[in-house]
Amino acid sequence: MKVFGICASPRNNTTEYVLKNALDKLESHNFKTEIFTCMGKDIKPCMHCDYCLENKKCIIDDDMATVYDGLQCADGIILATPIQSGGISSNLSAIMDRTRALEAVDYNLLRGKIGMSIAVGGDRTGGQDFAHLKNITYFMIHGIIPVSGGPFGSNLGASFWSNDSIDDIKEDGYGMDSLDRTLLEFENFLNKYI
Repeated sequence: MKVFGICASPRNNTTEYVLKNALDKLESHNFKTEIFTCMGKDIKPCMHCDYCLENKKCIIDDDMATVYDGLQCADGIILATPIQSGGISSNLSAIMDRTRALEAVDYNLLRGKIGMSIAVGGDRTGGQDFAHLKNITYFMIHGIIPVSGGPFGSNLGASFWSNDSIDDIKEDGYGMDSLDRTLLEFENFLNKYI
């Protein structure tokens, strides 16, 4: 099975570190993984022009083509976002909106895939839950099955406090626990439903 991870940070730092950690753990359990990072990429916002509905492709030619390929081939999708203004990054918002063009080709293309959320904030309560809820809403709209950390972890996804430092995020034991709980559920869903 294949997992596609999207790092929606404009930088190569804490969010990418956490996502790579998650993908490494999945690879150790025999999953194939691929990462797309927004750093240095050109992802323009959706113009909602409906060009894709008639032409079965997006009118914008940019790095979103790589995301389309990754989403199509994946059994599982991980959305990892830094917290910006109390929610998801503008990069992730653009990716979510642009997915519309992919489903104009095949309405059911993403249905039944498994989705997981990672949120990395500079503060422990900087908006991680709001980001998870946005990611879960995105999954539901597109027919992707969202997972959480389960009823005993009670987390909506893996939540981290980076304090804007790669050294601090490595010491965030609570965040790593939430990642492990959520990855366990993610793997269980992939093994059961895919």
